[in-house]
Amino acid sequence: MSQPDSGTFFTTHRISDVENLVVPMRNDLCSQKYKPVDYKHLYELAAVEKMASAKIQLKIKKTEQVSKINKEQMLLQQHRQVWWQEHKRLSENRQKAEAEIKTFLDEASHKHNFFLDMRNLEHKLSKERDTYQTNTVVPIGQLKENLKFRLSEMPCYLSEESCLKSKFNPVEMLQQIKFVKKQQKAILEFLIRESLALERELEDYKTKALAHPFEEKNGLFLEVPSALLSLECPYPDLKTLVINEYRKLASGYWSKLQEIDQQLEVLCRSIEWKEEDQWVFQTVINQYPSDLQRRRTLYLDVLQRYLPHKSRHDLVVHEKAWDCYRFIRNRRRVLMLNWAQARKAFLLKAVTTVAEASAAHETEVALANTRQKQQEICADLKAKVLQWKAQQDEAAKLEAAVAARRKAKKDEKESLQKERETIRRAQEKEKVKKYWAEKQLKWQEQEEKDLQCLEELRKLMAEQAVKDRERVKFRQALLEKRLLEKKELALKETREEEEKEKCLEALRQQVAVVAKVDPARVVADTVASKARMGIGTKEEFDLQKPLFKLHTYSEQQIISDPRLRVELALREAGLHKTLYAKEILPKIPPLKLPRRDMESTAFKM
Repeated sequence: MSQPDSGTFFTTHRISDVENLVVPMRNDLCSQKYKPVDYKHLYELAAVEKMASAKIQLKIKKTEQVSKINKEQMLLQQHRQVWWQEHKRLSENRQKAEAEIKTFLDEASHKHNFFLDMRNLEHKLSKERDTYQTNTVVPIGQLKENLKFRLSEMPCYLSEESCLKSKFNPVEMLQQIKFVKKQQKAILEFLIRESLALERELEDYKTKALAHPFEEKNGLFLEVPSALLSLECPYPDLKTLVINEYRKLASGYWSKLQEIDQQLEVLCRSIEWKEEDQWVFQTVINQYPSDLQRRRTLYLDVLQRYLPHKSRHDLVVHEKAWDCYRFIRNRRRVLMLNWAQARKAFLLKAVTTVAEASAAHETEVALANTRQKQQEICADLKAKVLQWKAQQDEAAKLEAAVAARRKAKKDEKESLQKERETIRRAQEKEKVKKYWAEKQLKWQEQEEKDLQCLEELRKLMAEQAVKDRERVKFRQALLEKRLLEKKELALKETREEEEKEKCLEALRQQVAVVAKVDPARVVADTVASKARMGIGTKEEFDLQKPLFKLHTYSEQQIISDPRLRVELALREAGLHKTLYAKEILPKIPPLKLPRRDMESTAFKM
């Protein structure tokens, strides 16, 4: 038989039933049958429930906080390993660089006066630093120690006022402290001004140093090398052709370099980051090696810590821009290397060609009769130059094709990685579906088992109900029998009491006392008046005494029951509804076994 849901409320009464209830409610409105609602008790129950809910919420917050702290500690441990390796690498590089600089200075100081001047300047700066420390830092330390000593002697001076006046003058000490503060402030302002001046000077030098390389680079590309201009070629056309070919080759590389520089400039303009933030970004990314697991997650986490004013979206966008910038910088470096090689090869080829032309010219001068042959040699040389030009053009095309192929390979690699990621996610989804299908099958099997156990339990409960009804009938018969016996015994005791009372009354009549006249008793204090004055009173009435005696169990007695403690432990673990809990709970004995006379003997006959 299916039972209705406890969460719903069914109203099956009719209107006539409501009208029948009106009259009893009117008649018994002030009777003791309907008790008033104890709102105070309800408020206490609500407060207890709120407190329990607040404790649970606090426990959840603590768990979340512990989980967050554990995750943070794990990330910090991984960062610490990377930072330790980076610190070790930087320390080794620093020691190596310092050793190389020291060796270089020791070796070069004997050859050039500049390094001697640098050593003298270092010695001078060291002396100035020692002088500054002696004039500023040491007096402050002495003043601090003097103040500590004076403050430690203050309790002794408080007991001896005359000694205090003679040895310790607080006004003079405060003036001395203010003077030291003023002097330190002036020194710091002077040092700050010097620092700003040095920074401006360094910025000017940096601007000039950056301007010179551009001019040198421009001259390196567009100016004809002196090696070509100083070539002694007997054929001006050949020399002009070589120079024009060099200029054409240089202009081609120069246009590519300008295009790459323009792309870099556009990227630099699009990146609206400060120089300090950019330096932090580059330093953090360089700290984490490319073969490190979860590298991107780690350096993004560190960047969010070092740059809290930048969002994760800004960091990701800047990361993509930085990758593009590095790719273009690598292209620029490769272009410069190719230009250096092409320039060197061109100069070598030009020198070889001019040498061949000179040799051919000498042959022409020596052999005037072989003019036709000399012209063929010139034509051959010109063909070689044109062939070399074609080779250079083909090399440039091949370089462009290689760059395009690399870019296509990179795009193909990214698309392949995306496809792999899609396949992996699809496989994971299939695994999840399979897992939930198995889980659903297990739940169905468990539900069938639970239904079967429920049927068996209902059968046992039905049998037990039949036995309980028989037991109730038997106990009811025994109770009626005991009540009859008690009634007969009470009637018998009542008769005996009445007879006894009659005998006692007869005796009282026989020994009755006749009161005598006592005028003093009329004016004497009564018991009530003595009680008002506190004479002869008994113990004070306890207002805090409860109205009724409670015959129940204390909280400690309830908690000491092992069955309750096991059930609470299973409930906290979420196992109180499992088969294991249903099997183990009935087998747990109580703390105190029941008495033998409490056992039922109805069905043991």
